[in-house]
Amino acid sequence: MDEAQIAALLECFQQHPHFIVTSHARPDGDAVGSVLALAELLRQLGRTTDLILADPIPAIYRTLPGIERIRRAAALDPVDPARSDAPLAPVLILECDCIERTGLKGLENRLLVNIDHHASGRSYAALNWIDPEACAVAAMIYRLAVAAPEVHITPSMATCLYTAILSDTGTFTYPGTTSETFALAHDLTLKGANPALIARNIYFSNPLSKTRLLGAALANLQYSDSLAWTWVTSQDLALSSADAEDCEGVINHLIAIDGAEAAAFLRETPNGQFRLSIRSKGRINVASVAEALGGGGHRSASGCTLDGPLTHAVECVLTQLRIQL
Repeated sequence: MDEAQIAALLECFQQHPHFIVTSHARPDGDAVGSVLALAELLRQLGRTTDLILADPIPAIYRTLPGIERIRRAAALDPVDPARSDAPLAPVLILECDCIERTGLKGLENRLLVNIDHHASGRSYAALNWIDPEACAVAAMIYRLAVAAPEVHITPSMATCLYTAILSDTGTFTYPGTTSETFALAHDLTLKGANPALIARNIYFSNPLSKTRLLGAALANLQYSDSLAWTWVTSQDLALSSADAEDCEGVINHLIAIDGAEAAAFLRETPNGQFRLSIRSKGRINVASVAEALGGGGHRSASGCTLDGPLTHAVECVLTQLRIQL
């Protein structure tokens, strides 16, 4: 089935001269790296692209080659710039289990192509390739590149794909990591990715504000019955001179606790809601937890947004996690 979907995607690429490439709001390494790699794949096929994301790119990914091509927008233009007399460009949506996940307006009346690896993935587009077995969407983009005779994986593409895979596998620690994952990482290294430099950019380039915010989160840490959870409020963010981006990775410190089967991290948003991140060591399916709360994701890494107040949000997630236990 995957081979048929890959062939259909490559045929789609041949049928249109221009594409818009996007991914989910609050982009992570897989979103950013896969968007950049797919854009280069399309360039080698003689296609042009606009790369659009709804939210800012985290600082740790701003050294990726081609990053200046991605622009931030809340909506797509009703007509494509410089193409007012041409049909609307198709939109390639990466790593989104629904259209709303992009955070973009203006997707109506466009041909949509959905490439996703979430367990909660849905066939909402005209063309859908959903592979929950893939360790990252970047692994799917790699397969597209290998399948296209006209495409070769350049050092810049390898760097973007390796970054995406490293970040989305939790540094090769999530259950979806297999021998194929390491074979893929090996091939990308041979093709020009620098593992040491990429790891330094992702894990050893944190601003002071992020470290201060981590202290606030760890001060709030709670643990009971194999579950670890914590939160940061808007006040914690302000006192740390931090922003939402600085919350990235806090959850990893919780799931690292010996005996913890699952961990939850809540960040208060400006409107009083709480953004939830959940992680599991494999026994608990946190994708089911997130779906029950209106979100989605992977078996071992998922998330959603919850209404406040904090006590209500915490109780909601703990109830669902205890059901899974």
